[in-house]
Amino acid sequence: PPTCSLRPAPRPSAQCPDTAPHQPGLSRLVLSDELVRPPRPAAQANPSPRTGARDQWSKKVDFLLSVIGFAVDLGNVWRFPYVCYQNGGGAFLIPYTLMAVFGGVPLFYMELALGQFHRVGAIPIWKHICPIFKGVGFATCVIGLYVSFYYNTILAWALYYLYSSLALALPWTSCGNPWNTPNCTSYFGRSNATWTPSSSSPAEEFYMRKVLGLQDSRGLDSVGGIRWQLLLCLILIFTIVYFSLWKGVKTSGKVVWVTATLPYVVLLILLVRGVTLPGAWRGIVFYLQPNWEKLTSTVWVDAAAQIFFSLGPGFGVLLALASYNPFSNNCYRDALVTSAANCLTSFLSGFVIFSVLGYMAEMRGVEVEDVAKDRGPGLLFITYPEALANMAGSTFFAIIFFLMMVTLGLDSTFGGLEAVITAVMDEYPHILAERRELFVLGLLTVCFLGSLATVTNGGSYVVKLLEEFGAGCSILAVVLLEAIAVSWFYGMPQFCSDVKAMLGFSPGVYWQVCWVAVSPAFLVVSTRGIPPLTMFGYRYPAWSAVVGYLIGASSFVCIPVYMVLRLVWTPGSLKQMKALWTLILRATESLQLLINRKNSSCIHLGAERGIFRPGRECPTYLFQLICCPRDKGRRFLPKRAARSELPFPEALRGRMGSPGDFSACGLGNASGG
Repeated sequence: PPTCSLRPAPRPSAQCPDTAPHQPGLSRLVLSDELVRPPRPAAQANPSPRTGARDQWSKKVDFLLSVIGFAVDLGNVWRFPYVCYQNGGGAFLIPYTLMAVFGGVPLFYMELALGQFHRVGAIPIWKHICPIFKGVGFATCVIGLYVSFYYNTILAWALYYLYSSLALALPWTSCGNPWNTPNCTSYFGRSNATWTPSSSSPAEEFYMRKVLGLQDSRGLDSVGGIRWQLLLCLILIFTIVYFSLWKGVKTSGKVVWVTATLPYVVLLILLVRGVTLPGAWRGIVFYLQPNWEKLTSTVWVDAAAQIFFSLGPGFGVLLALASYNPFSNNCYRDALVTSAANCLTSFLSGFVIFSVLGYMAEMRGVEVEDVAKDRGPGLLFITYPEALANMAGSTFFAIIFFLMMVTLGLDSTFGGLEAVITAVMDEYPHILAERRELFVLGLLTVCFLGSLATVTNGGSYVVKLLEEFGAGCSILAVVLLEAIAVSWFYGMPQFCSDVKAMLGFSPGVYWQVCWVAVSPAFLVVSTRGIPPLTMFGYRYPAWSAVVGYLIGASSFVCIPVYMVLRLVWTPGSLKQMKALWTLILRATESLQLLINRKNSSCIHLGAERGIFRPGRECPTYLFQLICCPRDKGRRFLPKRAARSELPFPEALRGRMGSPGDFSACGLGNASGG
C-alpha cells in the first residue's frame, strides 16, 4: 500500500521563487510519493543497542545449520507423515506445496530480512517498525517460555530411552518385566498370540508405565510425585542447553555442526534399513498413493497448519538468528535453501516411518492403516521402537534413533531460547550486556522450574495441555499481527527499500503480494479449533479447557495491554486521547482505500502555502506519526490539528517535540525538516 511521508521542500530558485510565508527556524514540507528516511550507511543501519560490537556468526554455515536445525524438529518426523497419509497421501503434497510457496516461505523470508536489517531481537525491533505493536515481541517471548516448559521434557523422554537402549536386550522387547501387566501380549515371532481389546504391547507398557508412570496418576486432578529418572534426564538436557548458549552464537554455532547434521546421517541409515525390510513397500505405497477424494477444505487447513508450524515463523527465532548476520548477507537465498531443506526432510521422514510401518503390518498380518493410528509422541515412543526391537541389530538402531531424536530437539531448543535471550538482552542492554552468562542461567532456571510439573507421574497430561494451548492459536495471532504491521503500517515501499539496501535488489511483485494479502490470509486459514483433549483413553476434565485458554490468552494479552499502557504513559489530556482514537479509527477505515489507490494523494501541502491537512487525507500517516516517535519529546497531535488547516510545524510545535524526533517513521532530516 502506498505510504505517506514528508520530505523537505526544495530550495527556492529563479524558476521557482519562494512565495510562501516563511516561519523562522522551521523548514517547509511537501508531499513525497515514497517514504524517505534519513540516510544511513548500510554497514551501520540500526546497530545493536548493546555496548560494543554485536556478535556475528563465525561462518555462514553456522547460521544455515542453526536455522535448519530449528526448523527441522521432532514434528517433521512424527507430524508430517501422519498428516500426509491422513489427508490423501500423495495428493496432500499439492496443497502442502502451494501453502509453502504462497504462505510459509514468504513469512520465513520476511522474518530473516527484518532480523538481518534491524539487527535486534523480537522486542526492540518494534521500535523501528511500529512501536505500538511492541507487545507482539513480549508475546513471542512468553510463548517461547511455554514451549520450553514441555518441549525439553519430550527430550528427557528420548534421553531416557537412549539410556535404556544401552543393553543387550531392549527392555520393551518382551513381557515379564516388573512394570508389565497380565494384559501384556508380544506377538512378534509368535504365531499363536491372541490379541484382545484389552491387550497391550511391551513397547506400550514400557512407555506408559515405566517411563511416564501413568498408573500412579489419576489425571490432571492428581498428577502424583516427580519421577526421579525423568528429573535427572531433564537436568542433563538443561545442562547441555546452558553450555551451548551461555557464550552466544560463538558456542551454539559450533554445537549445531553435530546436532543439525547427525539427524540426516541417521535418517539415511534408517531409510536404507527400512526399505530392505519385508513388507516395506506396503507402507511406502500407503504413504504416497494419492486419494483425490480427500482434497476437501479441511485438507487445505491441515496443509497450512503443517507448513506454518514446520517452518516456525513468529517464534522470534528467525529474527534472533538473522540479527547476527553481516548486513549484506544474502538472506533471500538463505530463506529458499533452508525452507527447501525443511520440506524435503519432512518428505524423507515419511519414507523412514512408513517403510517400518509396512514391515509391522506384514509381521502382524494386518493392514498398514491398522498400525498407523498413533500420532505425536506415540509414534516415536511406541510404534517405531516396537518395530526396532524386532529387527536384527535392534540395539544399534535404537541407539541411533533416539540419539537422532535428542539432537533434533536440542536444535529447536537452542533456537527457541536464543530468541528469548536475544530479545530481552537487546531490550535491556544497559543491565544485561555484560551479564549474559548469569541471565542465561536465570532463564534456564525458570524454564526448569516450569517443567517440573511435566516430569511427574501425570506429567504427560500436562505436556499435551501445554502443547495444544501454549503455542497454538496464540502464535498464529502473533504472526498475523506481525505480517499486518510490517506490510500495512511499516509499509511495503520501506520494507522493500530495506531489503534492497542489504541485497542490492528489491523483492519482486510476487513477494510483495504475498506479504500484503496472501500470507495474512494463509495465517487465517491455518487457524483451527482445539477439540476436546483425550490421551490413552483419559478424557480431560472440562476445567482443563478453561485453564488451557487462559494459558493461550496470557501470551496474547501482552499485545493489547502494551498498546493501552503506551497510550496511558504518553503525555496528553483526555481530549487529546479522544482525538488520537479518532485518528486511529480513521486510519483503520481508510486502510483498504489506501491499498487500492497506488498514487493516493494522502497529504496536500501546497508548495506556496505550506498547509498541512492531516485529519482528512492521510489517516495512515497520522497513525504512524502518533505511534512512531521514539524519544522523550513525543506528544499527541492537538485536536485542532486533526480538524483544521494549520501550518505543519505550528500544529506540532510544543506537542510532539522537534521535527527530528520522527526519524523512526521516516520523517525529519538533519536540518529539522
